[in-house]
Amino acid sequence: MKIVWSVSEARWAVAATALFAAGLAAQLGGAPDGLWWALYLACYVTGGWEPGRAGLRALRERRLDVDLLMVAAAIGAASIGQVLDGALLIVIFATSGALEAIATRRTEDSVRSLLDLAPEKATMLTGDTERVVDTADLAAGDLILVRPGERIGADGRVTAGHSEVDQASITGEPLPAGRGPGDEVWAGTVNGTGLLRIRVERAAADSVVARIGAMVEQASATKARTQLFIERIEQRYSIGMVAATLALFTVPLLFGAAFEPTLLRAMTFMIVASPCAVVLATMPPLLSAIATAGRHGVLVKSAVVMERLGRTTRVAFDKTGTITTGFPYVTTIRPCHPVTEDELLSVAAAAEAGSEHPLGRAVVAAARDRGLTVEPAASFTSIPGKGVSAIVGGRLVEVGTAGGTPEEDRGETAVQVTIDSRPAGILGLTDRPRPAAAGTVTALRALTGTEPLLLTGDNPRAAARAAEAAGIREVRAGLLPRDKVAEVRRETAAGRRLLVIGDGVNDAPALAAAHTGIAMGRAGADLTIATADAVIVRDDLTTVPAVIALSRRARRLVLANLAIAGTFIVVLVTWDVVGHLPLPLGVAGHEGSTILVALNGLRLLRDSAWRPGPS
Repeated sequence: MKIVWSVSEARWAVAATALFAAGLAAQLGGAPDGLWWALYLACYVTGGWEPGRAGLRALRERRLDVDLLMVAAAIGAASIGQVLDGALLIVIFATSGALEAIATRRTEDSVRSLLDLAPEKATMLTGDTERVVDTADLAAGDLILVRPGERIGADGRVTAGHSEVDQASITGEPLPAGRGPGDEVWAGTVNGTGLLRIRVERAAADSVVARIGAMVEQASATKARTQLFIERIEQRYSIGMVAATLALFTVPLLFGAAFEPTLLRAMTFMIVASPCAVVLATMPPLLSAIATAGRHGVLVKSAVVMERLGRTTRVAFDKTGTITTGFPYVTTIRPCHPVTEDELLSVAAAAEAGSEHPLGRAVVAAARDRGLTVEPAASFTSIPGKGVSAIVGGRLVEVGTAGGTPEEDRGETAVQVTIDSRPAGILGLTDRPRPAAAGTVTALRALTGTEPLLLTGDNPRAAARAAEAAGIREVRAGLLPRDKVAEVRRETAAGRRLLVIGDGVNDAPALAAAHTGIAMGRAGADLTIATADAVIVRDDLTTVPAVIALSRRARRLVLANLAIAGTFIVVLVTWDVVGHLPLPLGVAGHEGSTILVALNGLRLLRDSAWRPGPS
């Protein structure tokens, strides 16, 4: 709400809408004509202020756009007594401009807040001396100390220490990654339980986090130039209409026609040729589709986005948090004889009960789901990057990562359990797939006629496992944010209109660069939600094919409405130019077409318009 009131276009739009509502109430309530006329004219001033300024700026640049044309049409409507219709046009245009301005401001604010991922301060080491400095002042070659739980202040490489680092904001990996001497780390990621010394390799302005922000800004600025279908022809239509109106007024005068009837004829032409019905042919279907999508859990940010969704030809998913839940769970329990599955899981859960690591929490949850007793443990010890140990029932139980196991070959994270230094078994953990993922992929394949794609920063084996569960046949794994953008651009260069769905900060540049971007809203990062064109509020993947199908139905309605509006305009204009169209009849025909296309567009408000699947 704070952002809304800080945008001047939004304040003017709210004022115009309130004045329009007051004027309509006064008119329908039988108030004196002067009162509701005054309210409508005040609506003209408040709502037409920003579009009028934009139109005049365009005029100074020798462009005639629809903003100025709409204001002129509204004034023309008022001049012949149709003040209500003109006020409605003003409100629609003011609201559209306000929504666009708010979306732009939110993206700018989120890009700025992205830099908050990196801490403001860092502990720099000079010999044996510690000194707290601004992270913005760190330079390549500096040595910093990162304590447990702190955010890493700069991109660099570990020189001493072992720990687990949560890199989800950069790579999208669901689990913290073990980091030791020689390993690369990034600004904004979170250190685990170990103490790390890191040699800075890049200044703050060149960090991966800063580059993510720059990529989002660049891609968003490019996408902002996209316009509605009808706006692509507005320049030529506007120039043609103004030129025709002037010609219809001046040419007869040059041949001695009377002034008043000539002016009336030109005014009639301007009214019947004005694109009021054309604007309403476009906006009501798209706005109705936006409202219907919103009722079913999808926030579509603008009419431009709603139109663009229907032109999607391929869909790309992020993995963690998108086609999976983002939380690990135990999928494999492989005990060594004579240990049983329940005993293996029970002792591992007892040892992990004091751990805050996601793997530890998953093991404890699995034991409780089986109804197993988790004994109290003593002498709990956590070794950063290695695992945990504890005394359980008088025995030493150690739980740590294992390599070279069949579980790893299947894309699982393998955890080895030992009891009194003897192998007790292996637990395999993986990210849980969303139940709706496979059905959504099937529906999108039928809807677009192309294979959905998986773009992930996770390792290839984990990516392949998740893709198999979701029915995705093409996988591109191990991608950093810039790599995801490169993949999006490769798809675009091949002529595809790519829809990208993701949830993390690392997905934001790809969402901005794509033809359309959708964010998972429940756990999505602020930057990703702000950057995306649409947000799945309840993280229900089945809404993706539904909203694409809805957009296609809206587009078909727009085209049908344009045909209706165009037919009325051609008939009325021809009548006015060739014969003599009475002004009242011209206004009636013009308003009739406007009402007809508006009512036709509102059909998408019905719940039956929301139908997941092919269209």
